[in-house]
Amino acid sequence: MHRYVRSLPIALFLVLATMVIPARAQQIVKYVRYAEGNSIRLGMLSGDTIRQVSGDLFASPQLTGKTVLLSQAKLLAPVTPKKVIAVGLNYQTHLGERSAATYPGLFAKLPTSIIGTEADIVYPSDAHNLHYEGEMVVVIGKRASHVSEADAKQYVFGVTVGNDVSERDWQRSDLQWFRAKASDTFGPLGPAVVTGLDYDDLLLETRLNGEVVQSQRTRDLIFGVAVIVSYVSRYVTLEPGDIIYTGTPGTTKPMKPGDIVEVELEGVGVLRNRVAAAQ
Repeated sequence: MHRYVRSLPIALFLVLATMVIPARAQQIVKYVRYAEGNSIRLGMLSGDTIRQVSGDLFASPQLTGKTVLLSQAKLLAPVTPKKVIAVGLNYQTHLGERSAATYPGLFAKLPTSIIGTEADIVYPSDAHNLHYEGEMVVVIGKRASHVSEADAKQYVFGVTVGNDVSERDWQRSDLQWFRAKASDTFGPLGPAVVTGLDYDDLLLETRLNGEVVQSQRTRDLIFGVAVIVSYVSRYVTLEPGDIIYTGTPGTTKPMKPGDIVEVELEGVGVLRNRVAAAQ
C-alpha cells in the first residue's frame, strides 16, 4: 500500500474506497482491541486480518499500515468503558406474563466486570445459580447529556455483543444487584464493536454447549436504542466508550463450571466464554 494511503484518516480512506466498493458496505466496520506481545492495540478486522489503528477510536483514528493475523492476536474487550449501564426486562419473552414498564428499568454493572471473548467467566465459590444473559450492547461515541430520542442515534458509535452474567439467588436476596450483576468477569463483551449496522433489527442468539437457548431479533426490544440512550442521558452524562447492555430475550438457565456459552449478534460476531470454578 502506498505510504500516503497508509496514513489517511479512516473516514477519508472509507470515502475513497467507495469509488470501487458500494457505499453501504463501506459503512460497516469492525473495530477490535487486541494484545500483540506486550502491547495493547486497536484495529479494523477484515476477514482473518487485523489492520492496526492509531489514535482515539472515537476521534478520527488512523490506519498505520501494519497488519496482524487474527490467529496471532488475543482479542480483548473492544472498549474500556468508564460506565456500564444495563436495561432489565426489555423483551416481552423475558417478562413472561408480567406487563412491560412505562420506562426502561436500569441498573449498573462495574467496569471491572468486563472481560473479552475467550476469557473465563469465574463461578464464585459461594454462588449456586449463575445464569447467562445474551444481549446487544450499545457503545457511545460522543458525550451525551439530555439528548432527545430523535437525536439519540447520533451519539451511538456502534454495537457489540454482551453477556450480562447474573447470579439469580443473589438477585433475590441482596439489597441491590451489586454482586449478582457486577462481580468480576460477569460482563463478557466483544469480539468487536461494529459501526454501520441496522441495530434495530439484528438476530441475537445464545448457545450453551452448542445448544441454542436464546434467539430473538432486536426489533422486539420493548425500549429501542434511541429511547434507551435518550432516557439514560437525562440522568447520567454518557461519554465515548461507555456502554449500555440492552436486555436479554426469552428464558435463561443455570451454567456450571466447564460450560461454554456463546452469544452471537448478526453482523458482529460470536462472544465465546468458558465458565471456570473459582480457584
